[in-house]
Amino acid sequence: MKPSLVIIGLGNIGQSYASTRHNVGFQAVEKLADEFGEGDWKDKSKFKSFIVEGRVVTAPILLAKPQTFMNLSGESAKKLVDFFKLDPSKELLVICDDVDLELGEVRLRTKGGPGTHNGLKSLVEIFGEDFPRLRIGMGQQPAGEDLSNWILSVPPKEDADKIAEAVDKVPEMVREYIDS
Repeated sequence: MKPSLVIIGLGNIGQSYASTRHNVGFQAVEKLADEFGEGDWKDKSKFKSFIVEGRVVTAPILLAKPQTFMNLSGESAKKLVDFFKLDPSKELLVICDDVDLELGEVRLRTKGGPGTHNGLKSLVEIFGEDFPRLRIGMGQQPAGEDLSNWILSVPPKEDADKIAEAVDKVPEMVREYIDS
């Protein structure tokens, strides 16, 4: 069955990245799978992703966690878009972290540039800027801290709690997005 929406959470593969700021996209689609999923995550090499089917009310969805590492997320997204013949501007939703949003803020945009996010850069190179993305704020890295080291680090408990609260908002935001 063709999904009415493919939701891709951006993250890096491997246990060492699981709790980092940069993997909040994976955390969000895992939350969506808990809420809307129908079955277990499956490794689908033809999509270079782990996927799970689901349903939001009557709308069939497909959740994906690319297995390409962040900087090549577009490869996985393209395989999904091509296979299901999707219009990325309407049938694709990308979830990722954003250092330009306050910690814990969640924002949905229907299009836009990638900013400093290499996963979004990979997607923009393939699809252009016209695809929706739900961004979860990580806040700015501390002064003097290297951005890539900071975003790939595990946040302290207080920050992790705010990130978890933001992830908890994602299912309702996706439900509202589908209903709009």
